[in-house]
Amino acid sequence: MDAREMKIKAAEAALAHVEEGMRLGIGTGSTAEEFVRLLAEKVAGGFRVEGVPTSERTARLCVELGVPLKSLDELPALDLTVDGADEVDPALRLIKGGGGALLREKIVAAASERMIVIADESKLVDTLGAYALPIEVNPFGLVSTRIAIEKVAARLGLSGELSLRQSGDGEFTTDGGHHIIDASFGRIPDAEALSSELNSIPGVVEHGLFINMAALAIIAGPAGARTLQANR
Repeated sequence: MDAREMKIKAAEAALAHVEEGMRLGIGTGSTAEEFVRLLAEKVAGGFRVEGVPTSERTARLCVELGVPLKSLDELPALDLTVDGADEVDPALRLIKGGGGALLREKIVAAASERMIVIADESKLVDTLGAYALPIEVNPFGLVSTRIAIEKVAARLGLSGELSLRQSGDGEFTTDGGHHIIDASFGRIPDAEALSSELNSIPGVVEHGLFINMAALAIIAGPAGARTLQANR
């Protein structure tokens, strides 16, 4: 089973949790896109759902495939969000934001009764941090914000390169008009403390640590998909 087949297996298992008439948060990324394709097949057969996309990229795919969409203002309370992750630990803490949609992903997940994470087994880790942590920042005062992040990291015993994400000939810009600093901290032993510290920096709009948000993780491997519940 190759990587895409594993993503499809995870998406299939998540789709079993989607009920007729649900208000659904629809995630961003390659695994979430497999979920959208499978959902679109059910919608084409008469299955009724309304979706709120977590990015412009996801919205375009949903429109192309015929999945009905609403804005989060139109559907401010959602039943379920299905989204991918860049890393998942045993407590279902996540690193997200590799695709740059972390702010909208977190807003949509927080508006949902439940969040299900879908991923292949390469995303499972004992401790978060091998994947660089995306930190969404306001362009104004970028240097000051970067220095503040460095100070937070030092207080928590973290080190590593902070890289301003690039796209083409310039800085990557999120759907919200912000930039992303990718923090290569390595092992993050206290994700809760780092989350709290980053939230205290005015120039940080949001960060990719998703803590106490996922109810289930569906992890696909060569033997198929398995479901993990939070070990908190």
